[in-house]
Amino acid sequence: MDSKSTSHETAVNIPETESTKLKSSSAAPAATVVTTTKAIPHNPKAGWRRGVAIFDFILRLCALVFALAAATTMGTTDETLPLFTQFFQFEASYDDLPAFSYFVVANAIASAYLVLSLPLSIVCIVRPHLVGAKLLLLILDTVMVGFTTAGAAAAAAIVYLAHNGNSTTQWQSICQQFGDFCQRVSGAVVASFLAAFIFIILVVFSALALRRH
Repeated sequence: MDSKSTSHETAVNIPETESTKLKSSSAAPAATVVTTTKAIPHNPKAGWRRGVAIFDFILRLCALVFALAAATTMGTTDETLPLFTQFFQFEASYDDLPAFSYFVVANAIASAYLVLSLPLSIVCIVRPHLVGAKLLLLILDTVMVGFTTAGAAAAAAIVYLAHNGNSTTQWQSICQQFGDFCQRVSGAVVASFLAAFIFIILVVFSALALRRH
């Protein structure tokens, strides 16, 4: 009689307890999160350039006011003495003298240039690192210094003669008769000199801004 032996294997599932989870989790290496921060350096030159550009824009507006006032005041100056009949009158007008005519043309050109330069000045405010626009403004501002200074100086010489005359050449003063005419042309000359002075300041600041680049 043959005897057969049968073996039975039984698999027992043991549930994982909390302590086992803690041990397994403590055995696993902890993941570390490394955060890096990148410091953005502050550029003080950019703020300085933008401030100079804003100041440049304000100065251009002031120069525009003075140059336009000088041109319109001189260009509308005309006085006639009411002491004579309509057939024989004394009249003083700006276009009687070439110096005053050049004065009007020079300040009119300066006013037109200042209007056209305002968009470039705004571009320099938005992008203060641009060099080409600043260099162009520097060159044109220098030209305008010559225009306005020459016109103001030529007109100032005529105004001086109108106020004081010249005893050597027997030129008499006319401001006693044409008082309103002399006051207007004198005010126009002062406004033109102020515009020329502002142009000089613009040239100096533009040169300093380009030098800082």
